Parts: sequence; C-alpha cells; structure tokens
Amino acid sequence: MSISPQGCRPETSILELGDGFYDPVSAADFPQTVLRFRNDRAAAEVGLDKVSDADWLRYFGRFEPLPGSLEQPLALRYHGHQFRNYNPEIGDGRGFLFAQLRDERGRLMDLGTKGSGTTPWSRFGDGRLTLKGGMREVLATEMLQALGVNTSRTFSLIETGEALERGDEPSPTRSAVMVRLSHGHIRIGTFQRLAYLRDAEAMERLVGYVLRNLYGEEPEADAPVRLLDLVVDRTATLAASYMAAGFVHGVLNTDNINVTGESFDYGPWRFAPTWDPAFTAAYFDHAGLYAFGRQPEAIHWNATQLAISLRALVEAEPLIAVLDTFAERYQSAVSAAILWRLGVVPRDATSDRALVQAIERGLRTSGMAIDRFYFDAFGGVALEGEPFDELRAALEPYAPRKTRDHAYWQGDPCAMLIDEVEAIWAAIDQRDDWAPFDAKIAQIRNMGEALA
Repeated sequence: MSISPQGCRPETSILELGDGFYDPVSAADFPQTVLRFRNDRAAAEVGLDKVSDADWLRYFGRFEPLPGSLEQPLALRYHGHQFRNYNPEIGDGRGFLFAQLRDERGRLMDLGTKGSGTTPWSRFGDGRLTLKGGMREVLATEMLQALGVNTSRTFSLIETGEALERGDEPSPTRSAVMVRLSHGHIRIGTFQRLAYLRDAEAMERLVGYVLRNLYGEEPEADAPVRLLDLVVDRTATLAASYMAAGFVHGVLNTDNINVTGESFDYGPWRFAPTWDPAFTAAYFDHAGLYAFGRQPEAIHWNATQLAISLRALVEAEPLIAVLDTFAERYQSAVSAAILWRLGVVPRDATSDRALVQAIERGLRTSGMAIDRFYFDAFGGVALEGEPFDELRAALEPYAPRKTRDHAYWQGDPCAMLIDEVEAIWAAIDQRDDWAPFDAKIAQIRNMGEALA
C-alpha cells in the first residue's frame, strides 16, 4: 500500500481502556465493492490521500487491517437515552471502530464504519446500510463542514452489491458500507453505561482516556468536573452551529452526542427551509422533541445526563455549577456562529445579541428562505422591506469580515433541501447517474471556500 510513512501515523489508543469497552468483530463479506466516494481532502489530513483506489477498496471495503493500527475491528459498547427513554441494550450494531491515527494537527482520529455487518449489538438488524443512507450522509457532512459546523467527515462510500429490505423506503434497495473520520467515538452513552453498571473504576479510566487523548490534558484531582466543563463548552457550540446552519439533526439521543462536541451519525436529517422552530426532521418525532428550535434544549439535557453519570466519581455541586453555564455559553456561541455566516465582524456581546435577535425576527416575519437570506445579506448587505427594518438599523455599525468577490456570490445560494436530496438519489437509483451528486459536492465546496 502506498502510504507515506511521514504522513500516516497509526494509533491503538483505544486499547488502553481494556476489553470491557468493546467487542472484537469481523466485517461482512460483501458481494462486490464499487467505490462511489472517497474524501481526499479528509484523507490528506491523516496521510491517506495517496492510497490507490484498489488499496482503498481493500482497506475500506474489505477492512484489511491498516498497518500499525488495530489488528481487528472493535464494536464499542454504550447505552443511551433514545427520545428520553433509557436503553441498556444498544452499542455499535452496524458499525465498528476500524482504525485510529493522528491527523495533521496531532489529534487522535477514529475511522469508524456504518453498514459493515452485524455485531453482538445488532439485535434484530442486518448490520447493513442503504446506498441512499450513505449518499445522504455524504451530503450532510459536506454541507455542514462548509457551513462551519464541527462535524465528522464521510471518508469513504462503497457500494456493496446487496439488495436490502427496508420498511421506511422502497425496497429492495441498494447497499453500501461507509467510513467516517471522527475526532473520537466516545459518546455520552459510553459514560451512561458505566454509571448503569456502577463501575466507578472503569469510569475513572474513561475520564482519563478522553482528557488525555481527545483534549490533550493530563487528568488531575478535579478530572470529572474538568471533563464536564469541556463537554458543556463544545456541545453548547455544537447546538449554536446547528441553528446558524439551519440544520435539524433529527435524532439527538445521548448515544448520538460525541464528548468532543463533534456532530455525527446522520439519519433523518434535514435543513429547515425557513426559520421555523417547530420544523422536525424525523417522521417518527411526533412530539417535536428534536425540532429545529428545541435542539439547544435537547443537547443541554444530554449534557445533564453526562453530569449524572459522573456523579459516580464526584459530588453534585461542582457538576451543577458547570451545567449552569450552558445557557450563557450557548448565547455567546450562537451569536458568533450566526455573525460568521452573515459575514460580519463581531462587536460586543450586547450588540451582537441584539443583531441576532433582529435576524431571527426578520426571518420569522418575512418567511424568507434561510439560505437565501444569508446569501443576500452576506457581508452586512442591508435587505429591503419592512420585516428587515430592525435588522438594517442593527447592522449599520458592523463591518464585513470578508468581501463578496468570490465567484460563488455571482450565482445562487447553495441549499440542501429535501426535494434536491431526493432528486439526486433518483438519478442514482433510476439511471446510476452520479453526475448530480458530484456536481452538488463541488457546489458545496465552492460555497465553503467563499465562507471560509
């Protein structure tokens, strides 16, 4: 395999935790492996961009061990609240941790799978992923990265040649295996499992692992409180970035919240067409628990479950004090995220918050498409019309953070609404035409360059 020894730095840090945290598993033997997407931008960050397509298929379709990393894939164990109902019977059911390695910034990164076969945690599932589901995750991660959200990256998508039966979409449908590049796969649900098992020793080991390997800090006497402080800060920022992006994750369960605050695991996601706090992504979210406007509340609730789990190691008072900072951190982060997308330089907390409120009111009153608004107003351009009177006044003292001379601003806004997603899939499903998919990736990355 043509991997540069200077560029690829394999790791096995997860083994520090011990075998109580995972189960060794094997990948499914797929009928075929057809490469549909390889993310060379992400691969370059971990020294894998020079791998040939043939070797790529061997490592990310057949899962031959990456030299120097894990000798066998590991299905991670965790629990979680799913729509606020606690479930102790879950874990990596159709995926596993394939390899670990360092990125160009020195961070520990995980290569994890989706659709790679059954594990001890599959329950009644087949361990597979639909090609449509994989395609959707590529589009979600590319769009979110361009919009400034801290997200996992879809590293690879390979079609696997099986016909899958699914109850919520036309079947049989095509199958795929996907690989994600993530800054850690430790979830809030990983801590919940140890609290459920009353395993304080393993909990202490996990706290140390996360601080050392994912935050670059040596654990001290207040390690659980310090960890919660870091997670609260990162998750408040994540919630804020969802709002600025107009994104609805759809399934913000505690097993879907990474302790690094990195967004991942995209199922029924959608982007909201307009600023509608009640907009939901999942057809089964009948109560709107994870609606667009309730995502900060949901993520705060999940951080609270981490604090409850850490009570195995520390008294409640310092944990509560940290949790009480979530709202303030979120308000600061959402102002920063929205002003970044608007393309103006922040001023002070009071002015920035007033500007954000004016934006929200203008979007609600006008019913203007979120993507259209940020496109037209980027750099502090004043929009006409009564719904934006307050916004024009609030914007007056703000300077642009970037000019509009990039070619992106000469066209139309890049959006990712459900009708376009379905049209991209229809071209693949009906004609095996990947041109609209490829064109959309190029358009998204062009927008990302204009915003960066």
